[in-house]
Amino acid sequence: QVQLVESGGGLVQAGGSLNLSCVASGPIVSINAMGWYRQAPGQQRELAAIITSVGAINIADSVKDRFTISIDNRKSTVYLQMTSLKPEDTAVYYCWSELRRIDLFELSTYWGHGTQVTVSS
Repeated sequence: QVQLVESGGGLVQAGGSLNLSCVASGPIVSINAMGWYRQAPGQQRELAAIITSVGAINIADSVKDRFTISIDNRKSTVYLQMTSLKPEDTAVYYCWSELRRIDLFELSTYWGHGTQVTVSS
């Protein structure tokens, strides 16, 4: 089974930093893109940042000056460096990936279980 496993969430004071990582594993031929979505309490899930295997980035305006996304294709891992965190960044952060499985020609989308990021004021 393809799995996305996140790590690095936690509690931090406003202005602090956190680093998230997510590794994809399983019967994967190639990864097209990986990234992060987030969902705050009572809100819809929204894109934070995604990156393709060739480095093209789509990042939300609300975080683009504070968050940095990167990918290590050899490790099938995506990273999110979050700085100058604000209370409004508090959310569950979900890893996302668009990839090609060994047993399917079409691209498939997968989600991690999520990691909580809490920013206190």
